[in-house]
Amino acid sequence: MITSSVHKFHIPVLGLAFSIDTPLKVARFGISSVMSIMDDELIEKMRAYYSDKYNQPFIAIEEIENDFRAKRITAYLNLAQQIIAQQIDEMRLLAFEEKNDLTKYFEMLPDDSKLKMEYLEMMEMKDENKKVQLQTELKSKIQAGSIDVNIMAKVDKPNFDKAGNPLPSEFSDALAALRGFANSKLNSSVVFSAGYNPRLYNYVEQFSDFFPDSNGQLKKKIILKVSDFRSAQVQGKIFAKKGIWISEFRIESGLNCGGHAFATDGYLLGPVLEEFKNKRKELTHELFELCCTAQKEKNLFAFEKQPYMQITVQGGIGTANENTFLMEHYQLDGTGWGSPFLLVSEATNVDDETLNSLSSAQQEDYFLSNASPLGISFNNFKKSSSEKLRLERIAKNRSGSPCYKKFLATNTEFTTSPICTGSREYQSNKIKQLEEKNLPPDLFQSEVEQITAKECICEGLGASVLIKDALPLSHNLNAVAICPGPNLAYFSGKFSLQEMVNHIYGHANILNSIHRPNMFINELNLYVDYYKKKIESILIPTPKQEKYLQDFKENLLEGISYYRQLVNFIKTESVQYITAMLSELDNAAVQLATHKLILEIQHN
Repeated sequence: MITSSVHKFHIPVLGLAFSIDTPLKVARFGISSVMSIMDDELIEKMRAYYSDKYNQPFIAIEEIENDFRAKRITAYLNLAQQIIAQQIDEMRLLAFEEKNDLTKYFEMLPDDSKLKMEYLEMMEMKDENKKVQLQTELKSKIQAGSIDVNIMAKVDKPNFDKAGNPLPSEFSDALAALRGFANSKLNSSVVFSAGYNPRLYNYVEQFSDFFPDSNGQLKKKIILKVSDFRSAQVQGKIFAKKGIWISEFRIESGLNCGGHAFATDGYLLGPVLEEFKNKRKELTHELFELCCTAQKEKNLFAFEKQPYMQITVQGGIGTANENTFLMEHYQLDGTGWGSPFLLVSEATNVDDETLNSLSSAQQEDYFLSNASPLGISFNNFKKSSSEKLRLERIAKNRSGSPCYKKFLATNTEFTTSPICTGSREYQSNKIKQLEEKNLPPDLFQSEVEQITAKECICEGLGASVLIKDALPLSHNLNAVAICPGPNLAYFSGKFSLQEMVNHIYGHANILNSIHRPNMFINELNLYVDYYKKKIESILIPTPKQEKYLQDFKENLLEGISYYRQLVNFIKTESVQYITAMLSELDNAAVQLATHKLILEIQHN
């Protein structure tokens, strides 16, 4: 059975490489984190690196081997588990002295942790015999944070053998990644993100670890990342009807997050959390009934009692007060802190050049882009070497990138085999096609900018760890793409793991001097800007577009109304803070009122 975390926060997946070994850095301190398992080439390099570092045998898994992708993932996850167990064994041999990993483990625990209280009690003890006894007990209670993995459901291209023949569907990227996790020795969770993938969801049924054992326990669990209640309910039912329990719904802000941004139809985080809070028991009961029925029909071991379902939230959290309010008001089980950990070298992999740029960045350096070949909005960083390289290539009339890994190769507009819209091949063909249309100069330039906005994030999101650890670069490409959320603008500098944890729990304040509105206001402002850009991009909307934008606006206005009531429950902030929140809500409402569709203006 998966043990519960000793901390109230987790570190979400950060790109392909930034958290690829975060469990190996923080799990021994009881902190749970998520690594991407989408890039098997990168994973194999990390396995070689850590095998050497910890004097473990390493036999390369070559691409000529059958099912090499899944095997690489399984081998790396097993190695990670083995190393973390070794780290904890070594930590238990340490003495309770200042500035070592053992004392760090206990000092970083939340104040209301029973284990931390016992630790503080031990430190004050005068009776040496009792003190030694309690120290032994404390060491026995140390537990690792969870080694969780992330699979982006939409990144699931089919694969081919060396002769170019299509492989069976279970060798697609996402399914092979799932198999790699399922075959590992881990007792942990897989986080499914980026939408619904029927093939992937059906494939989960092939692995017994996702079903209860004879004691009604799960060896491996599923976490669904969602941005609204309806998505959780629909996807939860899909799994429940297979007899599979969703152990956690991880709610993420649609826009105030890192990486890909999946904007809702104007549904703001506060109202979404309120709906989860009000319907949590109903949702849990409904899914449990469906799950038990399916387990009986399939003659599977069934749960002896209803398993617990966690609800957590992530995206834009920046202060201890916000963290506490979310936990208490919405009765959550935990929070996710992602982008701020990019400034913590002890926890994540950011090369020196990029880290220096991040640590001194301004608000305008963070922007929502069209860089992702997935066609989904992508949080980007203007000072990244990847963005600089993209602009240099455009200046040389050589836009686009060589495409080697092909994780996002899905377009067949110009080719028989799928290619990536961030590739040089695609962008060259697309611009030539555009030139033949003889468009007005302004329109032509606008269309070209849309095409050349796409970049190679497969290589870019993986390069940082290779540079940091002095490992061979993939295809000699050293441009780093990084995708922090806009909330990182309020953090400047470089921090230790303990400093960041102290900030989360309210023992320190590491925010910079930039005025930072409440996280709900920040998200609201992002949605208002998103709405205004949508309007400006549509000259004459179709009836469908008009309805979408009207509904979007109404949802935002309902969210504003909700927040005006919510401020009455925020007791940890000053009167000035609440007054500023109300003023910012009024300002957002005014902006929505002044931005109208052309058809609205014509009707008036």
